[in-house]
Amino acid sequence: MVTGATSGVGEATARALGAAGGQVVLAGRNVAKGQEIAGQIGPHASVRRLDLSDLASVREFAAGIGETHDKIDVLVNNAGVMAVPLERTADRFEMQVGTNHFGHFALTGLLLGRITDRVVTVSSAAHRLGRVDLDDLNWERRPYSRSGGYAQSKLANLLFSFELERRLAASGSPVRAIAAHPGYAATEVGSNTGTWFDRLFGFGKKFLQRTPAQGAESVVYAATRPELRGGYVGPDGFLGLYGSPHVASASSRARDPETARRLWELSEQLTGVRFEL
Repeated sequence: MVTGATSGVGEATARALGAAGGQVVLAGRNVAKGQEIAGQIGPHASVRRLDLSDLASVREFAAGIGETHDKIDVLVNNAGVMAVPLERTADRFEMQVGTNHFGHFALTGLLLGRITDRVVTVSSAAHRLGRVDLDDLNWERRPYSRSGGYAQSKLANLLFSFELERRLAASGSPVRAIAAHPGYAATEVGSNTGTWFDRLFGFGKKFLQRTPAQGAESVVYAATRPELRGGYVGPDGFLGLYGSPHVASASSRARDPETARRLWELSEQLTGVRFEL
C-alpha cells in the first residue's frame, strides 16, 4: 500500500512494486489519475481515495481497507506537501505537519493490526534543518515559515519511524519500521515553493537530472530488503542528493528518544488514534 501514489516518487514506487509482482493499493486524492496508473500497472493494482489532511478520510479509508484486505504486507507512508503557504487541515492542523505527519501517524495506527511485514515512512534530507516545537507544532503562536514547516514535518516523520521501531521491538512484534528519503528527484512537489527549495530543485534539475523512478529506489529498497530491521535508507551520493540506496545517517535531533516519545504522546492526543503497542 502506497500513499501519494498518483504522482512523483509515490507513483514510481507503486509502479516498481507492481512490476515486481506485488499486489499494490494506490492511495491518494486523485482517484481518476490513480485508476489510470493502476490500469497501466495491471490487474493486481487497485485504487482507494485517501486525503491525509482530513482524519475523517483517514478513518474511512482504514475502515474500507479492513473490509477487503485481511493483511497488508507493507505500508509506504509517502504522500506529502512541501513548503506551502500557511493553511489548515480539516482538523485545524498546520497543513504540512497535519498531512505529512499526523495523517500518516493516524493511518499507521489504524492499520497496524493488519500489517505483517513493515512500515516505510518517507522523510527527507531536509529533516536536518528541522526543529520540532512540541509547544507549537501547528504554528499558532510563532511566525510561520514555509520551509521551516516542511523541515519540521520531515523531522517528525523520522522521529515517528524510529519510535515506532522501538515500540514494535519492545512488544516482540515481527513488524519493522524503516524510514527512507529519495534524495533529489524531479517531481511536481517542491518545484514552485517560493522558498530556497526552488534554488535547490533548480540545481537538481540542471545537474542531477534524477527521475522520480531514481528517487523511488531508496523507498523500494526500504520496502523490500529482508535484512533491514529499522533505520534510515537514502542515496549514498553527495549530501544524499543522488546515488545508490544505502543505510543513511540521521541528525541527532531525529535520534532523540525523549522528543520522539513526547511527539508520539502528543500525536495520539491530537489525532485520537492510539497504537496497540
